[in-house]
Amino acid sequence: GARETFENYYRKQRRKQARLVLQPPSNMHETLDGYRKYFNQIVGFFVVEDHILHTTQGLVNRAYIDELWEMALSKTIAALRTHSSYCSDPSLVLDLKNLIVLFADTLQGYGFPVNQLFDMLLEIQDQYSETLLKKWSGVFRNILDSDNYSPIPVTNEEVYKKIVGQFPFQDAELEKQPFPKKFPFSEFVPKVYNQIKEFIYACLKFSEDLHLSSTEVDDMIRKSTNLLLTRTLSNCLQNVIKRKNVGLTELVQIIINTTHLEKSCKFLEEFITNITNVLPETVHTTKLYGTTTFKDARHAAEEEIYTNLNQKIDQFLQLADYDWMAMEPGSKASDYLVDLIGFLRSTFAVFTHLPGKVAQTACMSACKHLSTSLMQLLLEAEVRQLTLGALQQFNLDVEECEQFARSGPVPGFQGDTLQLAFIDLRQLLDLFIQWDWSTYLADYGQPTCKYLRVNPTTALILLEKMRDTSRKNNVFAQFRKNERDKQKLIDTVAKQLRSLIN
Repeated sequence: GARETFENYYRKQRRKQARLVLQPPSNMHETLDGYRKYFNQIVGFFVVEDHILHTTQGLVNRAYIDELWEMALSKTIAALRTHSSYCSDPSLVLDLKNLIVLFADTLQGYGFPVNQLFDMLLEIQDQYSETLLKKWSGVFRNILDSDNYSPIPVTNEEVYKKIVGQFPFQDAELEKQPFPKKFPFSEFVPKVYNQIKEFIYACLKFSEDLHLSSTEVDDMIRKSTNLLLTRTLSNCLQNVIKRKNVGLTELVQIIINTTHLEKSCKFLEEFITNITNVLPETVHTTKLYGTTTFKDARHAAEEEIYTNLNQKIDQFLQLADYDWMAMEPGSKASDYLVDLIGFLRSTFAVFTHLPGKVAQTACMSACKHLSTSLMQLLLEAEVRQLTLGALQQFNLDVEECEQFARSGPVPGFQGDTLQLAFIDLRQLLDLFIQWDWSTYLADYGQPTCKYLRVNPTTALILLEKMRDTSRKNNVFAQFRKNERDKQKLIDTVAKQLRSLIN
């Protein structure tokens, strides 16, 4: 006869039990079993309550159950948010998602509202995406580290077909060639391409059973793939390019590889379209930003090539050893310079597979750097004096550079464009070796001037170095009329140069 007391007692006890059930074990996130046990307890609790609601009179009512479920839902979601954030293994996150879907679908079958659980799954999805990106960062690093950065050789039809099956590549010219032959790209191209597809499959797995529309699935996959390309893969490529020991041949191969990967982006777009059946023309479709990733990597590799070439040129120039007081020039160009030109020739021979503009820019930038560096050698403050003999030897070296520029080390230059890199040096040396001051001073400032590229300040610095040698060369200089005349001439020219500068 104490029905009301019993109902109150029952409900109070069950609330306490609910709180116990909703307390997750501290290490729940470590294994799937931890989560499974947790969910089973909660489902068990509410299945019992639902059964009692339908088989007894008044012991529990709808309002009491709804209130309990509200509390349970908020506590469960809070616990899942906390625990899932500790998880770094994408396959565990995926299994957890499947458990949550089962849990939600089961309780929905008993009439409990579960929308909040599905909303929370979209949050977990972002986290799943992050764990995938971390995992693929390691995958890409391994691929790039183990690559040999040389074109893939193929010995027979079978191998050829296998690679073309892995990576969308068509080249009628290459197909005609007899075996053995080579693909232009190295191993990392088909491997990276396949891993991007694997990533897309992994993203897709999460969206199954989430009751999402195909547009939502498509959008999710594209957004995650964009992060994979613009952040993860982009960082891995930049790290390889910026590495200390990466050489010119590797950089050239990276440029070729990224060019091919860039072209393959449209196939990745198609791949996603085929999976989700959402056409790219659809209003809300996110575009893949892969092309920018590969363009950026390529530009970084190009910049690195230019820097790398200049550093190599500097290493050769450190071997330069001019005798600035030589009375006579040698019979040929200096050894260090002959070696340097040899290095440039063999380097540019490797550049044949590069996009034309890159090879031309690299060659032009190398010649300009060489020209500027030679000019610096000549004007260095430490070189206080120099003789005509030394200038003539230096002239032989510059002629060797001009000869290299004329020989067309890289195709595609118009006329004597490449030789123009050395024009400042050429005009300066001609002026001094021919001692052609009258022409220089008379024409100065006119656009048709023969020595247009000779700056009066530069000319004066060099002239001062020659004046000192004339003075010191001979103790009895004042007794020699022509020496005295030469001094006078140098003084006059120096004076006129100063007035030009002012």
